[in-house]
Amino acid sequence: MSEHTDSPFPSDTVEVHLDTESLVAAAAARFVSVVVAAQAERGSASVVVTGGGTGIALLEQVRKSPGDIDWSRVEVFWGDERFVPANDPERNDLQARQALFDHVPVDPARVHPVAVSDGEYPDPVEAAAEYSATVHAHLAEHGAFDLHLLGMGGEGHVNSLFPDTDAVRESHELVVAVTNSPKPPPVRVTLTLPAIRRSRHVVLVVGGASKAEAVAAAIGGADPVDVPAAGATGTDSTTWLLDQEAASALR
Repeated sequence: MSEHTDSPFPSDTVEVHLDTESLVAAAAARFVSVVVAAQAERGSASVVVTGGGTGIALLEQVRKSPGDIDWSRVEVFWGDERFVPANDPERNDLQARQALFDHVPVDPARVHPVAVSDGEYPDPVEAAAEYSATVHAHLAEHGAFDLHLLGMGGEGHVNSLFPDTDAVRESHELVVAVTNSPKPPPVRVTLTLPAIRRSRHVVLVVGGASKAEAVAAAIGGADPVDVPAAGATGTDSTTWLLDQEAASALR
C-alpha cells in the first residue's frame, strides 16, 4: 500500500512494499527519477548516498537499471563515513564504489568522499571541517542537495546521528566528527540534521521488524533527539520506503 498525491514527488509519502527485493527496487527507481528530473530542471544532480546492506543493494540496483541518468552530471556525497583507513572494507565510500560508482562514467572531480584516517586529515575533527567546507561550497552554488538517501537503525539513528548525542543535537554545523559512536567503529564523520534538511528530496529506506517501533515513532512526530530519523526531512519531499515488517507498527 502507498499514499500518493498528483505530484511525481509528493511532499510527505509512506510506501509499504512486500519484501526487501521490492523495497530495494522501489528505492533505486526513486533514485533514478529524482536524478533525471533534477538534471532536466537544473542541468546536474547531487546525491547523498548511504551505506548499510540496503543502501548498498540500492546502488547495485541502480547500476543494473540506471534509466536516463547522465553520470557525467552527477555530484556524489556521503551522509556519513567510518573514519578508518582508505582500504578498510568498512568504508562506505569503498562499498559504494564497488557497488556502483566504479562502473559508471561519473566525473571523479564530482565524487566527494570523506577523508580517510591514514590520509591528509588524520584527526576526525579536521576531516569533518574539510568535508564541511566541501559541503558548504556545493550548497552555496546549488542551494541544496537534490537527493539524500538514508537508512535507519533499530533505535532510529540516521547517518551517524544516534539518539541523545551531541551530534543529533547539533543545530548549526553541517558536518561533525563522532568519536564515541555506540555502533562500531566508534569514530565517524557525519552530516547533521541541518545538512539533511538542506536536501530537496529525502528518502528513508527501511526494512525489518526490528525497526518497526522506531519507524512508527519517527513518522508519528517523535523528538529527533530521541529518534533522529524524525528530524530527517526534505524541503520538497520526505519519502519513507518500507517493507511490510518495518511498517508493522504503523496504524
